[in-house]
Amino acid sequence: MLSFYKHFNSYNCYKYYTMTLDRKTAPEFKEVANINLLRPEHRELNNGCNVYCFNSGDQELVRVEWIFGNQRFNPEKPLLNIAVNTMLTEGTHSLTQAQIADKVDFYGAFLQVDYGYDNSTVTLYSLNKHLQHTLPVLKDIITDSVFPEKELETYIRNQQQKLQVSMQKNDYVARRNFNKAIYGDTLYGLGADAETYKTLNREDMLMHFKQMYQPTNCTIIVSGKVEPQILDLITNTFDSDWKNSTIRPDTSQPGITSSSDRFFFTEKPEALQSAIRMGMPTINRTHTDFPFLQVLNTVLGGYFGSRLMANIREDKGYTYGIGSGMSSLKHSGALFIATEVGADVCKAAVSEIEKEINLLKTELIPEDELSLVRNYMMGSLLGSLENVFSHADKFKNLHFSGLGYDYYDRYTEAVKTVSAERLMELANQYLDFDGFYKVIVGKY
Repeated sequence: MLSFYKHFNSYNCYKYYTMTLDRKTAPEFKEVANINLLRPEHRELNNGCNVYCFNSGDQELVRVEWIFGNQRFNPEKPLLNIAVNTMLTEGTHSLTQAQIADKVDFYGAFLQVDYGYDNSTVTLYSLNKHLQHTLPVLKDIITDSVFPEKELETYIRNQQQKLQVSMQKNDYVARRNFNKAIYGDTLYGLGADAETYKTLNREDMLMHFKQMYQPTNCTIIVSGKVEPQILDLITNTFDSDWKNSTIRPDTSQPGITSSSDRFFFTEKPEALQSAIRMGMPTINRTHTDFPFLQVLNTVLGGYFGSRLMANIREDKGYTYGIGSGMSSLKHSGALFIATEVGADVCKAAVSEIEKEINLLKTELIPEDELSLVRNYMMGSLLGSLENVFSHADKFKNLHFSGLGYDYYDRYTEAVKTVSAERLMELANQYLDFDGFYKVIVGKY
């Protein structure tokens, strides 16, 4: 077909051109040759804290992350890790919650706290010129949080209310029940109820804070336009008088015991949709099979053109979306499939999922499909490296898994070269539908 476009020439006049477009021919694929990752500068402070710096970009902006390993899970006090991290910004001996917010906002900075299964993080985004003013606020938070009683009561009340709302959502309940089934009584399997929040008290939180938030349990990652004076300011601020406690942090975790039951059904008679989550514990990023299994997962349900999407959304119309994924945690990993389908087609959807898994175990993936997945995965990896912060994020995946940069070399090689025969072997090794933990919330 013909398409017209115009060009603004040097005489301030538009000239019109025509070109021929063939919409029946797909654009040519171009293979991604190499992935070049930025590598950090490393410093170890006198107090044992490790600092990694990624210096790149023209914007006068830095991101500073303080990452702490979570304390050992205590079933009698299960919420301490998440509650302490969430409440870090609620006040110190010298600053109230409002004063912390005002100081950060005044300098156009942004502060957030994030809880993860393995680590808890405090992150500051700040303009370079204001870092000398924002860093002292962060130091006060990390070294002198007090968890005021009034704010703790508010936190408990708010979390109980949020939980009450979340428990009405089938997908939330399914995810919670699935994690409990495969991870048991650990940080990974924690499913708090309203009564659990009543176990929180200020004395326990202060003790937890003093043990966990200390230099030897902290990794600082700085990224952005990190000029030498900026890095010196950060390291000096958190080196000179930030001392370790006499009580050492305990970041070991209890062993994981998965449930002996494999099927969990929570009936909701009035449900219009049923949430499905199924899968099983599996390898994490440290295992040599992990990159190859990621390719298999992508074929199954890891992108919009996956087999699960093509069958259960596009062909059957049972759902708006379905996908599979792999989680890599420090002490475990999981492969899972998740969707919400019409309550009247829940059993049919489960049957179709089983069908797609069995096909991967019995039939070779066609080369054109595998080529599409390879290009998608390599393009996604390349596209995820859009700025210096992205490079720092890739480093965190490696660092906290105990891996080196050769991991991404092995990953790209695996994606480019894995054969259909190898993927069929992996499907038979790792995709045991009968052994899957299956969680359904709604009707079945």
